[in-house]
Amino acid sequence: MADDVFDALHGDSAVLPRADSVVLVLVDGLGAISLRAHAGHARALTAGMAKKDVAYSVFPSTTAAALTSILTGAWPGEHGLVGYRVRDPSRDVLVNQLTGWESEGLDPMTWQAAPTIFERAIAEGRPAYAVGVAAYAESGFTRATLRGASFVAAQTPADRVAAAYDLAERNPGALVYCYLPEVDKAGHRYGVDSAQWVAALEEIDGALSLRVPPGVGVLVTSDHGMVDVPAHRQVVLEAEHLAGVRHVGGEPRMLHVYTDPETDAAAVAAQWSSDLRGLADVGTRAEAIAAGLFGPRVTPAAASRMGDLLIVARGSGAVYDGTAADQRGRGMVGQHGGLTPEERQVPLLRLGSFAR
Repeated sequence: MADDVFDALHGDSAVLPRADSVVLVLVDGLGAISLRAHAGHARALTAGMAKKDVAYSVFPSTTAAALTSILTGAWPGEHGLVGYRVRDPSRDVLVNQLTGWESEGLDPMTWQAAPTIFERAIAEGRPAYAVGVAAYAESGFTRATLRGASFVAAQTPADRVAAAYDLAERNPGALVYCYLPEVDKAGHRYGVDSAQWVAALEEIDGALSLRVPPGVGVLVTSDHGMVDVPAHRQVVLEAEHLAGVRHVGGEPRMLHVYTDPETDAAAVAAQWSSDLRGLADVGTRAEAIAAGLFGPRVTPAAASRMGDLLIVARGSGAVYDGTAADQRGRGMVGQHGGLTPEERQVPLLRLGSFAR
């Protein structure tokens, strides 16, 4: 996607028409399947949506990994954000890849070392902007993924879209990113089929009904979709299941499991495979890398952050560490991280100069 955007700005894309400026709109948590299922509540977004207007999230299908891939053009195996919570091997502690940068002392410049699309734009002499929520302006995750962009805060989705379009119109040649997290938040708390999720979708659809300025190409996509996890599909692992396990990271739809150094990881994998038969797939780090799940190239730094075992929930299930002190995650309805089409298939819509 990154190369296509720059090719469109250069006027030599085989995929997109030429545009004077480009706006990349990221609707966090909006899966293509869920969007189509609720098309009546998103008429602006789905009016010209064809079957081919989709893209696929990376693995794991979680914001830290997928959003970083969109904003760098690199696979998780290259940029190194390989999950929601992963181990910092230098300190043997789990770090949250969205909110733990400051508290855990992660350096955004080195932990995420891949150049961003904004740095690429600046190197070409192009203006680069990121329009988002004010609370995220100075976060470590922002500094890791939006490097090179001038951050502009706006309150509502309509305000953010309007600001992005205005920046693109007033700055020819610009690359403008617009972040809309409302659907993701509603899905996590209430579920994809909830009235609150539908209301958030309608608000996003209304925002993207705004007129696109002449000469501005707009791409609308997402980092991942979601599945609703009902209470009866929660698999809770108690102490007897966790023998030989040092840390349980990732998230309930895709766990990174780190074993004790003296433990035979293969034996733990066999036990977990038995315990979770029919509920989740269990693989080793080496198997995941060999299968290309994290991309065709995996750096040593990225590999060192992955679990010894990876646990991917099947269907609409989720796997929890029942021994963890914080059990708030078990109240989350909409979840993601796995390999289902609902989680991985996302919309890729064209507006403005990019419209078909």
